Formats: sequence, structure tokens, C-alpha cells
Amino acid sequence: MSSLKEKIITESKRLGIDKIGFTTAEPFDYLEDSLKEQKANGYTSGFEHPIIEERLYPEKSFENPKSIIAIALAYPTKSLQPIPRDEKRGQFARASWGVDYHHILKDRLEKLISFIQSQAQVEAKMNDWRFAPQVDTGELVDVAVAQRAGLGFIGKNGLLITKEYGSFVYLGEIITNIEFTPDTPIPNGCGTCTRCLDNCPTKALLGDGRMNAKKCLSYQTQTKGIMPKEYRKKIRNTIYGCDICQLVCPYNKNVDFHFHKEMEPDVESVFPKLAPLLSLSNREFKEKFGKLAGSWRGKKPLQRNALIALCNLGARESLPEIIACLDDPRPVIRATAVWAIGELTKKLPQDSLILLKKFQENEKDPEVLIELEETIGMLARN
Repeated sequence: MSSLKEKIITESKRLGIDKIGFTTAEPFDYLEDSLKEQKANGYTSGFEHPIIEERLYPEKSFENPKSIIAIALAYPTKSLQPIPRDEKRGQFARASWGVDYHHILKDRLEKLISFIQSQAQVEAKMNDWRFAPQVDTGELVDVAVAQRAGLGFIGKNGLLITKEYGSFVYLGEIITNIEFTPDTPIPNGCGTCTRCLDNCPTKALLGDGRMNAKKCLSYQTQTKGIMPKEYRKKIRNTIYGCDICQLVCPYNKNVDFHFHKEMEPDVESVFPKLAPLLSLSNREFKEKFGKLAGSWRGKKPLQRNALIALCNLGARESLPEIIACLDDPRPVIRATAVWAIGELTKKLPQDSLILLKKFQENEKDPEVLIELEETIGMLARN
């Protein structure tokens, strides 16, 4: 007769879960010094769960935990639809393709819990079993749980790398008071390879699986303020996230899986035309991008990033749309438009100098005024 663990593994495959593993609910206290050091150094993003103890000790958020079930779902790395070459387009990182992965993982975790609950009567545990599903918005460190549960190892880029699917996987877990035989953790497999470190444009990776999150381009595309100049050129035409450390990883060579229909990208959403993005209403934004994980920070960061991407692509033909952003009520958009206008016209600066000096007369926001002063100075020197 199959054990409960074996039944769960079989059901997970039927549900479309690509990898599953089991580990104990013992503390992850070996991470304590690292997490505290990261926080002290200012290397955290602020998007993490704020209480370090709860990230280390499952019992802090779940009464009498015994095991953690970890799952992984592989997502595609290439679009099955051709990407149009009609005009300047941006791109979302692959983890934001298709339906928001939080919803996909939540669906699989809930279905798996329902199955386990259906076995409770057989196991005479009808009222005893409890579960707490979570994705990356929960307390635990997903990659640490997945590594200890045998799904893969944590690479030098800080991502979980699986044998079958590389690092292009979404992770989720279920804390439970059911005791399962744990699986064997996977040892690190990076060896002497440093491709992710060498190719990170901002040198955000520290070399030991940790990073300075503030320097990561993925973080920079998700902030809501004015993006520091040092990062603007480096995002190229990406308006959400960053895939560079994954794309250069040898474990991801030729990796592209299309197991889940809801993960397939809509080209017009994940490779959007940049100029029209600048004038989208809130309703239009929600209709076009609302289902993506990359929409969680709202419209402003993506419009700011679109201005930067248009500049990086040399889109002088979009200057009318960029100039129109000088009338935007949001200072971040006005400031970024000032910079983009300056960069796109620095070889022939006369007209933009007149435009920006006139605009400067009525501008009140201090951050926009700083951008104006720097841009006007650069254009005047040219």
C-alpha cells in the first residue's frame, strides 16, 4: 500500500506540479548571521518579510510544525509567438510572463492541500492535520526550503537551480503538522563557474548566493522614485525585472518548457510598445497589464522605465510623447522625461535647451529641478 507521501507525489504530478520535495520544519538558523549581515549592510530590498526570526523558525508562524512540502513549477523562457519589429518595444522579465505566478502557485498549493485532506479519513486524522501554504510573500526563505527539500541547489546568483529546469522555476511551500520522511538536500553545483557574477551589469551579486539587492536591476525597475543615473542605461529596454544572471547560467542552456498554459506570454503585454505606454489611463493599464506579476507596483514605475527604455533605444521619433510627459502631475515622470529629452537631443541641443529652460521657470519640485539643472548644463556644454 502506498504511503501518504507517495500518494502526494503521485497527485502532484496529476495537478501539474513539476517538482515536489519534503523537508523537516527544523529551524533555518544557519541563515541568521547572513540575514542580519545583509540587513545591517543595507543590502536588502525591503520587499522581504521584515521579521528575521520568523524567516528562520517555522514555529514562530505555525503551531507545532513537523514538515514542509516544497514545490516548483517550470516557466517558459521563449515566446511561442514572434515578437513584432514594428516599433520600439520594452520587455518584462520571464518570471512576469503569463498570469501572476502567485495565483498559479496558490491554486496548485490549495489543490494539493485539498487532496491531502481527502486522505485524512483514511489515515484517521480527520481533525488533526493543518496546513499553511505560502509563496514568496510568506515568512520563509523559499530557496532555502526548496534546497533542503531536494528540489535543487542555490546558485551563486541566489536562485534555486534544478537539474531538469535550470533556475526558471516558481517556488512555493506548505508548512504542516504532518510528519514526513525528509528528502536529501542538494549540494551546490556551481563549482568554479562565475558567469552570473561576471555578467551582472551592476555587480550586485556577492559571490556566495547573496546579493546587494539595492544594486540589482530587478529591484531598480520596481522602485517608485527617480532611478539613479548609474542604473538607467543598464536596464536597456527592460521595464520590469532582470534575467541576465539566469540567461548566462550554463544550467539554463536550451532550457524552455511550456507545461502550463496560463504561463504563456501575450506578446503585446510582455513586449509592449513603449510610446503608447506613456499615456495609458489607469483603466487601460489594468486591462493590459493587470494579470502580470510585473504590475504589482502600479503604473508609475513602468512608465518611468518606459521613458528610460525609449532613451536607451535612441527613439527620437518618440520625442513628442516624451515631451508630453513634462505635463505629467507626477514628479518622477517629469524628471525622467527631462533626462530622456536631454539624452536624445544632446547632439542637436538647441531646441531642447529652449524647451527645458522655459519649463524650468514654472517647475517647483526639487528633484525635478535637480534633473533640469544637470540636463540643461549638459546640453549647454554640448
